[in-house]
Amino acid sequence: MEPLALAGGPKVRQTPWVSEFQGVEDIGQEEKDRILGVLDKKRIFRYLARGYEESEAYQLEQEYKELTGCRYALAMNSGTSALISALIGLGVGPGDEVIVPAFAWIATVSAVLEVNAVPVLCEMDASLTLDPADLERKLTPRTKAVIAVHMRGISCDMDPILEIARRHDIVVLEDTAQANGGTYKGRALGSLGAAGCFSLQQYKIVTSGEGGIMVTDDEIVWQRAALYHDCGRNPFHFHELKVPTFAGQNYRITELQAALCLGQMERMQQIITNMRTQKQQIVQGLSGIPGIGMSSVFGTERDLGVSAVFMLPDAQTAVQFREALEAEGIPCGVVYSPGQQNLHIYPFWDFLMDKRDAWGKGHPWSSGMYAGDVQYSRDMCPQTLDLLGRSIQIRLNQYVRQQDTEDLVTAVAKVADHILK
Repeated sequence: MEPLALAGGPKVRQTPWVSEFQGVEDIGQEEKDRILGVLDKKRIFRYLARGYEESEAYQLEQEYKELTGCRYALAMNSGTSALISALIGLGVGPGDEVIVPAFAWIATVSAVLEVNAVPVLCEMDASLTLDPADLERKLTPRTKAVIAVHMRGISCDMDPILEIARRHDIVVLEDTAQANGGTYKGRALGSLGAAGCFSLQQYKIVTSGEGGIMVTDDEIVWQRAALYHDCGRNPFHFHELKVPTFAGQNYRITELQAALCLGQMERMQQIITNMRTQKQQIVQGLSGIPGIGMSSVFGTERDLGVSAVFMLPDAQTAVQFREALEAEGIPCGVVYSPGQQNLHIYPFWDFLMDKRDAWGKGHPWSSGMYAGDVQYSRDMCPQTLDLLGRSIQIRLNQYVRQQDTEDLVTAVAKVADHILK
């Protein structure tokens, strides 16, 4: 084996690595035409009293109902808005505890706090998603819901999560922001729980820059979410309102956002097929390298292939491995490093760790409606920190080609030969 590039040897890869984005890489003339079509119609606001079914947002909702098989869909201005509105729709609020994985984008835990509920952190397992065994350990009489976050294109193991939820009478909300278009045992992610939420932000498989979708089969959940996302106003005035009104926010999506995403939905499955095919080849190549660990779900139906992740024996080795692999021309990172902020990992959620709200009153923990005593510390989920601290992540997208795959596997094998002896 040649010397490492760090030691003066030749780099495995000389050309730039693929982009960190997926859907936005394919934006082209179709999206331009759709945006100009909205401007030509002079209908930029969705909720005009006439021509409702001509709305771009309405059409986007129909596409998500078809994608997921759910009866109802609600388009909003962000994935975070979708999470908050879904929690409101599900009746989650003051006095309730919501179990959230310790590895998730910060917006997930923020959404729980926005509805005045208390987050309870749960470990993740080797799949990089919520650990069902720890979920059951974290249940209390105050648990109202669990948010199953499908992280980095990998679905949670939904069967045990749903079974636990049924036994304990809690609701399951799927956060599908990072796994748009994914499936679990043939069923669309977002359709397995009581509600599911999607993000259309720049880093997602289809994107409108910002945007979100909530889906559900429950009409009451849908109506409550719809009320909340539109200032407490009934935006669907032509439907029978089955719930009383209450104050809400303005989370409405614009016609421009919806039109931009509509131009990409037809490409979603091809993007996913390309990523899954390449990920399977990468997993096959890496699995034969001594000392390289991977979850059994990597490269399966549960994995969309938005990144390549492998585990090393310990955190110190992971840091050395990252430096050497980057020198070989493969950009990568250790998922968790204590000195490098990553807002996907709970120790960096400072406001949660310190129980801090915007007013300095310790709300919702100090609320008279909350009878629990949840405590937080930066070492409270050691399993999660151990796994992420020795995990290397390499970004992928639909434009990974055979040569890219070969370079990645060759570079990992080269570094492993030098460092993992």
